[in-house]
Amino acid sequence: MKRTSVAMILAVMFLFIAQALTAQVLVSAKDFTAEKKKDKTMVVIDANTADNYAKSHVMGAVNVPHKELYQDGEIEGLIKSPADLAAYFGKKGISNTSKIVIYDDGSNKYSSRVYWVLDYLGATDIRILHKDMDQWKAARVPLTRNKTAVKATTFTPNADASILATMADVKGCSGSCVVVDARHVTEYNGTSEDPVSAGHIKGAKNVEYKEFLDDKGAFKSADQLKAVAGKYGLTSDKTIILYCVTSVRAAVTYVALKEILGYPNVKVYDGAYNEWKAKGGAMEK
Repeated sequence: MKRTSVAMILAVMFLFIAQALTAQVLVSAKDFTAEKKKDKTMVVIDANTADNYAKSHVMGAVNVPHKELYQDGEIEGLIKSPADLAAYFGKKGISNTSKIVIYDDGSNKYSSRVYWVLDYLGATDIRILHKDMDQWKAARVPLTRNKTAVKATTFTPNADASILATMADVKGCSGSCVVVDARHVTEYNGTSEDPVSAGHIKGAKNVEYKEFLDDKGAFKSADQLKAVAGKYGLTSDKTIILYCVTSVRAAVTYVALKEILGYPNVKVYDGAYNEWKAKGGAMEK
């Protein structure tokens, strides 16, 4: 009995510490501005499209549109090999040990997707800039239209297969494993016309990624995220596999569960709906 109690206490303590550490994945505009002034080696990634980057971006930011991280081929959204991704980031002046801060248009979709790719690739220091324009204005985050000059470096990949799910992993998901569809409910049930949807992966649970964001598109507090996860039975003892169409939206849920709440077993199904449907995976509405 005592051993059980001690084990439970240690498990709770571990989860508390993990949450305290991983919650720091988000950096406020105020802290970002202060850190950027002190640390000239910080790499800032603008995860928006090239057109949006050209209109305006954080001074010194490097543009990394998420679509540039994908393979060519019939299945849209599959990421390139670790070696190819490492070469890409190296050319952008980003190494695996760089201090990285990512932001996007405020949706957190693209910053989360790039975050997950870098996390998978083995980057050791990655954070997301909290996108609240009121904070940005108050912190006077410097913006520019000038393209940032970069000096190529070496990114040494150390791919973490534990956070990437394959089609085989999804097919084998049972018991304490749950597949979560991060799309809108109309895509999930097959009534969506834009994009056209044939339904969802058989057995998947629908928890739209927006559930984890507030009305401004920023991540909710850890307590609020925990409440959302609990509402849908997403507990830290489960293995959770996330997907959407190309796993862009799924990455938001990944950051919420894995990085902010500290859940140990969260994976992104990179092939997502596109691969599942193209390869004849079982679906339902």
